[in-house]
Amino acid sequence: MTAPRHLLIFGQGYSASAVAERARQSGWRVTGTRRTQPNSPDIIPIEAVGPLLQDVTHILLSIPPCQKGDPAWRLYAETLRHAPRLAWIGYYSTTGVYGDRQGARVDESTPPAPGQARSQARVEAERAWASLAAERAIACDIMRLGGIYGPGRSAFDTLRSGHARAIDAPEHCFSRIHRDDIAEGTLAAIETAAQTPIKETRILNFTDNEPSPQRDVLEEAARLLHLPPPPVVTLAQAWPQMSPMAQGFWSERRVVDSTHTQKTLQRPWRYPSYREGLAAILAAAPLP
Repeated sequence: MTAPRHLLIFGQGYSASAVAERARQSGWRVTGTRRTQPNSPDIIPIEAVGPLLQDVTHILLSIPPCQKGDPAWRLYAETLRHAPRLAWIGYYSTTGVYGDRQGARVDESTPPAPGQARSQARVEAERAWASLAAERAIACDIMRLGGIYGPGRSAFDTLRSGHARAIDAPEHCFSRIHRDDIAEGTLAAIETAAQTPIKETRILNFTDNEPSPQRDVLEEAARLLHLPPPPVVTLAQAWPQMSPMAQGFWSERRVVDSTHTQKTLQRPWRYPSYREGLAAILAAAPLP
């Protein structure tokens, strides 16, 4: 009897937990790591991963680099060079690696041009994992994620917080991706990679089809909830109240195209824009 495929998730957080759930439903064995106290026998500390690497067939990396670099790379790169069953490496990166393009369109063929330290660290991690996969002659998918939203993490929650402010900056069109499209797209990446005879690193943009201003998304959420739209402020007015990370986010403009990714994965996004995504969130769990 063939052993089941074993997916090891480094950093099983919001999006990767949705991957884990779907993989288990398809018969996979799934193990994840998390910094917080494990609440499941399938969640372990990252330091305890070592003995599993003899059995792991696929790894998904969902931990952002820290000052010392990529934690999983630092701990396990050498061991993974010899993991006997390893067939696929997936890395969750960010569209931030494209840097500021002054609103221009980028796609999977656009070279990275990171302008911020955290994006530069992402590019370094991308290259490290791609080099390991090339050394092993196994498949590798670099998945560059747009702004993640979904149940419990959407414009509805921003509105419910009572602190929502719509920023009037129509030239800032942000790329987003629903959590479920990340999960389903990740599993599609695994399956299509297995069907490809030449094992090489693929760049995949996980972004929906309608990059949009933040104001449009908040106003659509308010409309769905039958609430008045949130107050509008200019970017200059909002800037002093932003965290350094948020300021970095708003300091760059680009439009990220994912047409090639959807063709590669052989599936369109379930939620091609924030409109469908928000409507599905509300339908699944109507808010009070």
